[in-house]
Amino acid sequence: MGRYQVSQSVIKTDVALVGAGIMSATLGTLLRRLQPDWSISLFERLDAAAAESSDPWNNAGTGHSALCELNYTPKTADGDVNIDKALNINEQFQVSRQFWANSVDTGILGDPTEFINPIPHVAFTHGPDGVEYLRKRYDRLAGQTLFEGMEFIDDPAVFAERLPLMSTGRDFADPVSLNWFTEGTDVDFGALTQQLLNFLGRTGADVYFGHQVTNLSKQSDGSWIMKIRNERTQRTLTVHAKFVFVGAGGGALHLLQKSGIAEAKGFGGFPVSGEFFRCTNPDLIGEHHAKVYGQAAVGAPPMSVPHLDTRVINHKPGLLFGPYAGWSPKFLKNGSVADLPSTIKPSNLLPMLSIAPQEFGLLKYLISELAASRADRVDTLSEFVPRADGGDWEIITAGQRVQVIRKTGVGGTLEFGTAVVTAADGTIGGLLGASPGASTAVPAMLQVLEKCFPKEYAGWTPALTDMIPSFGQKLNSNRDLFRQVWDWTNSSLQLKRGTVAHQAPSDRTQASV
Repeated sequence: MGRYQVSQSVIKTDVALVGAGIMSATLGTLLRRLQPDWSISLFERLDAAAAESSDPWNNAGTGHSALCELNYTPKTADGDVNIDKALNINEQFQVSRQFWANSVDTGILGDPTEFINPIPHVAFTHGPDGVEYLRKRYDRLAGQTLFEGMEFIDDPAVFAERLPLMSTGRDFADPVSLNWFTEGTDVDFGALTQQLLNFLGRTGADVYFGHQVTNLSKQSDGSWIMKIRNERTQRTLTVHAKFVFVGAGGGALHLLQKSGIAEAKGFGGFPVSGEFFRCTNPDLIGEHHAKVYGQAAVGAPPMSVPHLDTRVINHKPGLLFGPYAGWSPKFLKNGSVADLPSTIKPSNLLPMLSIAPQEFGLLKYLISELAASRADRVDTLSEFVPRADGGDWEIITAGQRVQVIRKTGVGGTLEFGTAVVTAADGTIGGLLGASPGASTAVPAMLQVLEKCFPKEYAGWTPALTDMIPSFGQKLNSNRDLFRQVWDWTNSSLQLKRGTVAHQAPSDRTQASV
């Protein structure tokens, strides 16, 4: 592969990236570092980077590392707590942290405080059953290397000291508990994406905003011809690409279907929009400095987990509470009402039809959410903020999330996660799904590289290990390496070390009555 000339109407490129979000920006940066001689062209239909799913106000920014998200540590049938998914997601987030830290060290990324800041991650439950569950969760996680420093708190006085906004007006006759992790982070994936795209632009990549991919077709030599419309002039560009990555968020399914690859057949998508309360009272924002996740209501889907979420955007703190689900057939916030029906194909019709009876809880949840009044929403908020006043909060619409429907047998299953889809010959790949999404962008894109460039991948190992010192290893089973990596990433990303991290298991704090 090599550099190509670009004409006004025909573009030849080694790598075509669709979408200017965190996934394309991450993959482009990895490829630029691994193969600096390859040409890269990126196409985004909107006029700005990260304007869809990666935008920070679209709720891409929790820094999903399973420290506080209770849907990653489900209760088992025998009353225990399964931590497998939490360990896996935390491992993945550590990979992302290392890549970002290395990118700061090498000058690819600038001021890290523009995109990552230290924020405690906190799991919250109340009631006797909730307290018992959270204690078991703590018992299962606190001995794990990746979760060292976690605290279990059930003392109302400590609760009030740590979370004043959540304690004022609370009746502590209803017992409360917390799993507290001081060294969590808030990530502004919009700012991070912009910095990565700036690097791509500086190093010769061509970035086209206001350009929408309308079609793509595979050629006999394995390359792709893409038709791309300039949204400003309505002119059509023809792009010849040796490799295509579809990182178009909710728009990825439609384009992967158009590609005709067998691996995309059988996949469907179920769109869910999210709304949040955003706090408008600076005094309240100043009373809360944590990401606090609760439990989903009985029968509600994992995506409905309520959270009171401190955000840091443009160096300013903000506060969100939600989500309140909505529904639209659009697959993108700036999409079309035809998005859902246009993706229904003979290959995914049965899987999509089979979901309704299986996911009755989800449908019931969506109906109840759509019927909820503003007063109902304030009442839900009051579980976290007992003296909530609706006048201090405004409703904002976050991004669309398209949950993956995967064909299984003659039916299908609804997946609350992400799925990497690649052609057998490695000439095209894409990402479907939602959470944990952005937080695990680096391991997801490493998976794309491994599947799509198997011949080159082995030769890239030394460079990848330089970027990601734990490459190919599990940090949870290598405490010494984890501590080295943790200290390095904290230093490079300018994250201050908390007072309880990395204590020996016997010294971990339990703040109890």
